[in-house]
Amino acid sequence: MIPLYKPYMPAELPELNNILYSGNLSYSKWSKQFELDLGNYIGNDQILTTNSYNSAMLTLLSTLDLKFGDKIIASPMSCLASNQPFATQGLNILWSDIDPSTGTLDPEKVRSLITKDVKAIFHNHFCGYLGHVDEINAIGKEHGIPVIDDAIEAFGSKYKNNTMGNLGTDCTVFSFETIRMPNCISGGAIVFNDKNLFEKAKLVRDYGVKRESFRNDLGEIRKEIDIKTKGFGALPNELNSYIGSVHLKIINLLLDKQNKNAHKWNEYFKNDKSFAKLNLVEKSNPNYWVYGLLAKNKIEMINEMRHAGFYASGVHINNNHYSVFGGLVDLGGVNKFMNEFVAIPCGWWLDEDKK
Repeated sequence: MIPLYKPYMPAELPELNNILYSGNLSYSKWSKQFELDLGNYIGNDQILTTNSYNSAMLTLLSTLDLKFGDKIIASPMSCLASNQPFATQGLNILWSDIDPSTGTLDPEKVRSLITKDVKAIFHNHFCGYLGHVDEINAIGKEHGIPVIDDAIEAFGSKYKNNTMGNLGTDCTVFSFETIRMPNCISGGAIVFNDKNLFEKAKLVRDYGVKRESFRNDLGEIRKEIDIKTKGFGALPNELNSYIGSVHLKIINLLLDKQNKNAHKWNEYFKNDKSFAKLNLVEKSNPNYWVYGLLAKNKIEMINEMRHAGFYASGVHINNNHYSVFGGLVDLGGVNKFMNEFVAIPCGWWLDEDKK
């Protein structure tokens, strides 16, 4: 059966052995190169890579000075990995309803949740399909609240010909875990529009240490240096960064294959009235991490696609279902979407002859 997800690994990694025995496995040449390459790709050089998506989220929350009990707005229709960091840090999540045609935040529902106590809006772009970018960003600007694009599944997605990470949003967070793109085996990144936040995040990512002045000419830690910023050990390593950098060199080829696969699915299903395509926000181009459908009979659609050799799935369950977040909040758009959404394979590995 053709899988819904598949980790990409470059066929050749010629520097891998050299890195393994270089004596320098932590953040160094390849980590810096990967950040440079990512910045060039998305069109924003204020980017920091991390050793995991979770580390990226925790670094971001700390950089934004979000504290225990602070209220944030988020979508329950996202990966559990997107929302667990809020729970671990004791944040008070206000679940917003979604647009059931896109799977992403409904701007008017977000607006209805705004109070003077809301500290941030986390805008998840579901399965690589972009949400209402301008509308959500406008709400944030109107109320002086930072908006964070949660692009855990949306690397390479575009809006108005700009690449995710360069959409005018305050911050963007990426995942480079095994089934994401690019695949670093484990990794993540944060992008900032604000230079001051970018500089602060450098410290938060690395135990509060400013490396360029931390040691003296003998390589000893300078006694006069004070650590004032709370931080994590979130720096990426050389192996993961190298793999990501090699993957990034051909990522446009892989994304192009996924886009072509999506067009073939469009043609394949064009006369089928048992479902609707997941709606595309105007001027957006998803990365087609999956191909999204809204089925009249979800279970029947999943079974039919699996019988045909394609592993179909609902992907995520709405996170407001979990007691760790405080229990179920009834949201009509989320309920409708959960009852209809089906994802089918659309990745670079898809056997085109199968369709």
